Amino acid sequence: MDDVDRARILVVDDNPTNLKLAGDVLEWSGYEVARAVDAEQALTIIEQTPLDLILMDIGLPGMDGIELTRKLKAHEATKGIRIVALTAFAMKGDEQKVLEAGCDGYIAKPIDTRVLAEQVARCLGEDQ
Repeated sequence: MDDVDRARILVVDDNPTNLKLAGDVLEWSGYEVARAVDAEQALTIIEQTPLDLILMDIGLPGMDGIELTRKLKAHEATKGIRIVALTAFAMKGDEQKVLEAGCDGYIAKPIDTRVLAEQVARCLGEDQ
């Protein structure tokens, strides 16, 4: 995949370790990655950068990932961006909750670095 064809992914996570880990794994896999620590920073990046996918932590400070997802899916300019919940909240019913909010998928934490790029490729509809 050359630079022109690289998928652009935004990782939103308030945990610096998770943010670095997910971003690094995806960059090593050939994706162009932007990082945000909260909803405000994410919105700034989303306004300035065309994106193919957002990996969204649900437990963000301030505006949480579910609220941000609803906001993005309600806006004409951003409703087509695929959003995948990336969360440690893996309780019964949580997956349904994030899907109802508009997320297109769900990846549970802790992140498995061996399969994250594969999971993202599936979310993007890329051939394996």
